[in-house]
Amino acid sequence: MTVASQHADKLDLDAIRADFPILHQEVHGKPLVYLDNAASSQKPQQVIDALREVDERFYANVHRGGHQLSNESTSMYEESREAAQRFLGAKSKNEVIFTYGTTSAINTVAHAWGSANLAPGDEILVTEMEHHSNLVPWQQIAQLTGAKIKALPITGDGLLAMDELPGLLSERTKMVAVSAASNVLGTINPVTEIVRQAHEVGAVVSVDAAQAAPHKPIDVVAWDADFVALSAHKMVGPSGLGILYGKQALLEAMPPFLGGGSMINTVTIDSFTPALLPAKFEAGTPPITAAIAFKAAIEYLENIGLDNILAHEQMLAEYAHQLLADVPGLRILGPAPHQKAGIVSFTVDGISPNDIGMMIDTAGVAIRAGHHCAMPLHARYGIASSARASFYLYNTREEVEIFVAAVRKALTILS
Repeated sequence: MTVASQHADKLDLDAIRADFPILHQEVHGKPLVYLDNAASSQKPQQVIDALREVDERFYANVHRGGHQLSNESTSMYEESREAAQRFLGAKSKNEVIFTYGTTSAINTVAHAWGSANLAPGDEILVTEMEHHSNLVPWQQIAQLTGAKIKALPITGDGLLAMDELPGLLSERTKMVAVSAASNVLGTINPVTEIVRQAHEVGAVVSVDAAQAAPHKPIDVVAWDADFVALSAHKMVGPSGLGILYGKQALLEAMPPFLGGGSMINTVTIDSFTPALLPAKFEAGTPPITAAIAFKAAIEYLENIGLDNILAHEQMLAEYAHQLLADVPGLRILGPAPHQKAGIVSFTVDGISPNDIGMMIDTAGVAIRAGHHCAMPLHARYGIASSARASFYLYNTREEVEIFVAAVRKALTILS
């Protein structure tokens, strides 16, 4: 038994799966095997109940009304912010901004921080494995400011080429934007080391933690990251909600990104003064129900333990690697299971990933096929797309077996 397997035994899978109503159904007459967790995870009953409770009992706008429902909603909204602060290890709840997702959070940093701090000749360092949401906002702000984009390459086995990082960093480097874990390869990146080297040249670091936060413990203070973004819907939480963590001094120095209600202190016909943190970056009516219910998702993951979740996923990934190893023409992208989260992306010679995905859907197996919003990464491997199975805390070894059997059957038909 591997170390991952020993840790995975800490999960009571029967109890966990009982918490997720959507898993107990059939698709095309087959039991659902949901392996598209890197896109969106499913929600446990505890989160579903929390969502319903908000709308049934105390839904009202927050921070704006003096009536009972508004007071209750505001209190619960701020309790959820405190839960997110605890989850991230942030020093202050003022460093926790509610957004509409990781993309929204990264755009806030790119435009609010970037517009105030980037100039012609400055450099933004990204990596070849970034999701489009951690590329396009930086490309947009580079076009506006005259800054240049540079990229840290990846190795053939899907790791960052860390030996090339020192040569890419210089006094011109103002921002390093990096994912904590790849949404295609699953690669878990050495964030702390990247931050250390970036800070040595005076660069700011923004971390896309969308694929890390659901699967492994995060400590933003230990990382020493300047900004961290994540999405609730990938970590058993509601859709339409994200978190932007930022060091308080940086957030205070940045101009607000969006203008409107809530983010102001005073307004006249021709000017305004911004509100204090965190309201400064929360313009408009926030995703109230989702934000409040996110606390239930955080508590659910904390009760199980992020270390246990990662070990379980890595065990499933290792098992999938083993079962797929002798499939003719099949190539798994990325590193070994112990170097990544529970993502197994693959291609098969001469067969479209989309065809594989559609074929195994008839067996009740849900995966994703395409470029996964990471076209430069696929170009690095000389391919246009891949098939991706992504595991989470409620998936089982039996589901891995069903998935691999469905792939084998699909290939006999498609070949």
